[in-house]
Amino acid sequence: MTLLDGKKLAKKIESSIAQEVEELKDKGIVPGLAAILVGDDPASHTYVSMKEKSCKNAGFYSIVHKMPNTISQDEIIDTIKMINNNPRIDGILVQLPLPEHIDTTKILEVVDPKKDVDGFHPYNMGRVVENLPAFAPCTPVGVMEIFKEYSIDLEGKDICIVGASNIVGKPMAALLLNANATVTVTHIYTKDLAKHTKAADIVIVGVGVPNLIKEDMVKDGAIVIDIGINRLESGKLVGDVDFENVSQKCSYITPVPGGVGPMTIAMLLSNTLQAAKRRVK
Repeated sequence: MTLLDGKKLAKKIESSIAQEVEELKDKGIVPGLAAILVGDDPASHTYVSMKEKSCKNAGFYSIVHKMPNTISQDEIIDTIKMINNNPRIDGILVQLPLPEHIDTTKILEVVDPKKDVDGFHPYNMGRVVENLPAFAPCTPVGVMEIFKEYSIDLEGKDICIVGASNIVGKPMAALLLNANATVTVTHIYTKDLAKHTKAADIVIVGVGVPNLIKEDMVKDGAIVIDIGINRLESGKLVGDVDFENVSQKCSYITPVPGGVGPMTIAMLLSNTLQAAKRRVK
């Protein structure tokens, strides 16, 4: 069994990005990322602070617009429109989830697609499906980079995705289809999850259910990508896969933490860098 070390790969990518940022600075360009953080969700605050730190390490300019839970939808929209018009900002990140009284789709649609470095705008989603150049959501792109780094061939592989969210499952399926894989997407209404996971060469899971995927749900030699991250009452971080037992059967598996998570942030930086390069005359 080989561990798919996303943390190591992310460091390599972020180091390469930092070098490119230095070259851009010689041309008078500093990549800029703005984050919208609404409310006081502890996980959201943690994620945004991690992204801030990574931006600083890469030499980016970054700013966080912190807003109270009580803020109106129109106020958020006005802030995003202001950032859309700010030439110093190349990428806009709206930290999800947003409070219940906010229409998330409407907010994401206000972001300029050219600054949509999270890849959540319907314009970019559509281009991803059609295999056209676009910003794709960071977590699925991070998974694709892991496959590339470890020379895992996807063509013709039977791949089962567990979870059909707009930010992971659906774009993940599109990227894999574009890589000529045979893709099955399962979700909360799937009747027999194990039937699908057991038949797959590669299982990709991201639903936020600790230890959902058990040893008897994967075949020998399978490749398992665990996107889930859950904190147990003990404080321990675990994924959606029963790592201790499933890893005994796998050819490759991502750990939690240290697998897909660091790659998500690396891809956010990569997308922001690509956006900044458009400023080069």
